[in-house]
Amino acid sequence: MILAELDDLVALRGAAHGLDLHARRPALAQLAGSHHSAHRGLGLEFEEVRPYAPGDDVRSIDWRVTARRGRAHTKLFREERERPVWLVADLHPGLFFGSRRQLKSTLLLRAAALCGWVAVGGGDRLGAAIGGAAPRLLRPRAREAGVLPVFDALVAAQPRAPGPPDPGGLNRLLGSLPGVVPPGSLILVLSDFAGLDADSEPLFAALAARHECWLLQVADPLEIDGLPAGRFRVGLPGRLWTLDGDRSRARWQAAWAAREQRLTTLARRFALPLTRLMTADAVETALPPLLRAPAWAA
Repeated sequence: MILAELDDLVALRGAAHGLDLHARRPALAQLAGSHHSAHRGLGLEFEEVRPYAPGDDVRSIDWRVTARRGRAHTKLFREERERPVWLVADLHPGLFFGSRRQLKSTLLLRAAALCGWVAVGGGDRLGAAIGGAAPRLLRPRAREAGVLPVFDALVAAQPRAPGPPDPGGLNRLLGSLPGVVPPGSLILVLSDFAGLDADSEPLFAALAARHECWLLQVADPLEIDGLPAGRFRVGLPGRLWTLDGDRSRARWQAAWAAREQRLTTLARRFALPLTRLMTADAVETALPPLLRAPAWAA
């Protein structure tokens, strides 16, 4: 198992070709642009005229149409805007684990990188909130100016030795977003969601109310299936104990099922798209089905 390097993340640029972070909730996405949005007042391109509605900017009233039709009408303009896309990377020592192709932390970084390339390739601006003892926020920027600083920060923040999960890390990270992320942004939360608890719910509720938010869960087959038959030394350096695979499996799987139920219940409650990524799979093949543009976006 090796750590992710900057070159690995940069190399994923080619895999982003033809993929799209399409808006699943267009009404929200339009608050920050995705990528055309109608705004009252001055704009770059005339869109249409419609009857005046309370709250419209009086400076946008089309007086010629108003005089002709005998009723106030407002001009709408269409302007190009870059939508902010935020990668929320819940990095903690518990991700330094993997029984297959890659570490969970490496999978998280690769998934973040592929999503980052897709975002800037589609004209969006990329920012990030990166976990750790003190969450680090990188304001959204366009093109390579946004991608490379984010990738550098991800590589620097990845765990480099095994350790216990940070129980409050996910909530600290989510709590750092209000007041920083503009309404209508697309937020991609990348985590194993081991720190999900009752305090997480109001944080996700606030995000879902103002933004488009996707959940990308990183997991390992061993977490789901439990240990195979036999006796194994498990734990962390200095805190090792012996487990019997057959005897521990039912309890192991029950703990995983409870964790998954908590996550899926939260995702359904707030209508948050949830995708699981496995360490056994290459991110170049696991993520593209999620990021294919739908027929209505063509």
